[in-house]
Amino acid sequence: MTRHRIVQLRVSNLRFDRQNPRLADFNVASTATDKEIIRILWDTMDVEEIVMSIAASGFFSHEALIVAEEHGNCVVIEGNRRLAAVKLLLDRRLATAISASAKVPSINDGLVKSLARLPAILQTREDAWRYLGFKHVNGPARWSSYAKSKYVANVHHNFDISLDSIAKQIGDTHKTVQRLYRGFMVIMQSEERRVFDRDDRWHRHFSFSHLYTGIQYPGISAFLGLRSETDETRNPVPISRLPELRELCRWMYGSKRDRVEPVIQKQNPDLKRLDAVVADEEALAALRNGTPLENAFELSRPTSRVFLETLVAAKQKLQKAQGLMSIGYDCSKEPIKIAGTVATIADDLYYEMERKRRRTDKRRYTLAD
Repeated sequence: MTRHRIVQLRVSNLRFDRQNPRLADFNVASTATDKEIIRILWDTMDVEEIVMSIAASGFFSHEALIVAEEHGNCVVIEGNRRLAAVKLLLDRRLATAISASAKVPSINDGLVKSLARLPAILQTREDAWRYLGFKHVNGPARWSSYAKSKYVANVHHNFDISLDSIAKQIGDTHKTVQRLYRGFMVIMQSEERRVFDRDDRWHRHFSFSHLYTGIQYPGISAFLGLRSETDETRNPVPISRLPELRELCRWMYGSKRDRVEPVIQKQNPDLKRLDAVVADEEALAALRNGTPLENAFELSRPTSRVFLETLVAAKQKLQKAQGLMSIGYDCSKEPIKIAGTVATIADDLYYEMERKRRRTDKRRYTLAD
């Protein structure tokens, strides 16, 4: 970002940015009050650390806010957490209102006076997007994946900047911008078509990365009928696949209204399991009928692979038992009975495997003759 003159602006004249990507995960309304915004920032975005830093060292002049003059207001488009920290330090009643008074220290008159005005750089959003994109999308102070995707979409739509240009300007060499944009368009389409409601999700946190990452997998991408990762259409999911999009969102995010928990509990390994399940007809049918994801996933896998992994797991368990035998076996009869049963099962399994192998070899020899 090129150098701009720093001006001093009264804190009382500064407004929080209702379009702040940090707030994107919380569906903050354009009419939200300062107290509502400060409460969200305090509860979720480590404003306490900034409060303590400013209380101890003051507001660093080289970390000027970036402010846009919009509709007669001075809107802070970069530095909302710092603005929240300053407002809390200057207003004890505000700190009490958001239940933060115990963690917001009192400050002396000198610091109060110095915080009445804050250093700011006046810029339009269009002028500032490159710096903000580099810092928060691909740089050291990254936003959440949903916040990043919304920011990319806003720049692309509002300023008519191509996704390729955005990627180049912020130093993205891994197609992150294109993937973020496609993920955002999918989630927007799901809400516009009313197949998904973020406010109805099971967990409080919106794990946008489940969808943003998942649609990059071949099984999930084909399930939704998506085109390539570089597709820039605003409605990437074909109309005929909206029922599948509804299913996918429910599997990823659940539904409070219907008391349905998401099947994706951890992105790894659940997302890869879901990718395999939606690509297999039998496994998909089982999942749709309420079979747990782990069990449906087993149906999608080659039986030979499951058999081999089961044998390896049994071998490892037996080796562990063998290692513990000298100190773990108390000479009672029950463990011997169990060991005998294991030995019988192992003998029977080995015999059946060997017999099947011999029959297969015999057929091969016969065909060769």
